[in-house]
Amino acid sequence: MCTAANAPMIAPSILSADFANLADEAAAVAEPGATRADWLHVDVMDNHFVPNLTLGLPIVESLLKATDIPLDCHLMIENPDRWAPPYAEAGAHNVTFHAEATDNPVGVARDIRAAGAKAGLSIKPGTPLEPYLEILRDFDTLLVMSVEPGFGGQKFIPDVLSKVRAIRKYIAAEDLKLLVEIDGGINADTIEQAAEAGVDCFVAGSAVYGADDPGQAVAALRRQAVEARAKAGI
Repeated sequence: MCTAANAPMIAPSILSADFANLADEAAAVAEPGATRADWLHVDVMDNHFVPNLTLGLPIVESLLKATDIPLDCHLMIENPDRWAPPYAEAGAHNVTFHAEATDNPVGVARDIRAAGAKAGLSIKPGTPLEPYLEILRDFDTLLVMSVEPGFGGQKFIPDVLSKVRAIRKYIAAEDLKLLVEIDGGINADTIEQAAEAGVDCFVAGSAVYGADDPGQAVAALRRQAVEARAKAGI
């Protein structure tokens, strides 16, 4: 698992990829070396929890056969108690659900872990962090949304970085092994401030798949994050 002392992780979001050619889009960031993505971020939306409908478990199962990049499944759905564990069972590396979607986040996390994946908790920009601090030991990942969930291409909300700084301090104080991920509006103009705040893993959609060379975009974003964290003394 990545920590603040390790190299930043880049997770291209296939929400910005060509859905008709997902295997090729995954391959574009799968070459060994600096251009290889650490995770492939998969946004699952049900048109209930968020006002958009994307893809579901059958596409994830197909994608798992097409790439060896670990899949980072972000479930923006209702009833994660029921629907999250099957993504872990299918072979996803990390399965994240929203704190706002369930009254039993610890139970869902334990079910995900029991099914073989890492468990992630996500919070919307307007959701306070404090009510969830005490349960973070039950999670491997905290995904801080830096846009409102539902659609790609939105503008980064810098105010959420106060949450990142707060969770970074809490991780240090409590000696947690927790990866801090950010999703929404991450690009060449925003990744440095997120890195300086203490983010470990950066989800980037159009910044990667809107580039002429997605692999080179991954490498460039990672360089920016490395340099920004070094400058910040992280």
